[in-house]
Amino acid sequence: MTKFINQKNDIINKLRGSGLRPTKQRILIAKNLFENNRTFHFTIDSLNKKISKKGNEKISLATIYNTVEAFTEAGYLKEILTSKNKSYYDTNIKSHHHFYDEGTKELTDINYNQVKLSKVPMAPKGKKIKNLEVVIRIQK
Repeated sequence: MTKFINQKNDIINKLRGSGLRPTKQRILIAKNLFENNRTFHFTIDSLNKKISKKGNEKISLATIYNTVEAFTEAGYLKEILTSKNKSYYDTNIKSHHHFYDEGTKELTDINYNQVKLSKVPMAPKGKKIKNLEVVIRIQK
């Protein structure tokens, strides 16, 4: 019982740390994101389907989107752009690379040390490189 209480408190703290009130819907979204045994990739639509499939009450797409965006801004999730109109989110916020399968539309993690870059351009004046992540597109 203590483990569940700690998890619920952690979720409430993540919500508040993101500037969000811990409503029933947001707690449900956070549970689906952070109460997993392993990290995973998702889109807003796939998260919506996952939550709906479990027979939970309906949560608006706008609430899911706003909650995910707030978690991303707070550093709890990482956004991965695979094209100009498609974003995936990752619950693994450590530096790592990805394979993106253009056929199945799936992301797969690549260990950060498995990609070696021999030359990286200088950042524009007044800027510094925060992180470097590679998305390698694959197809059948």
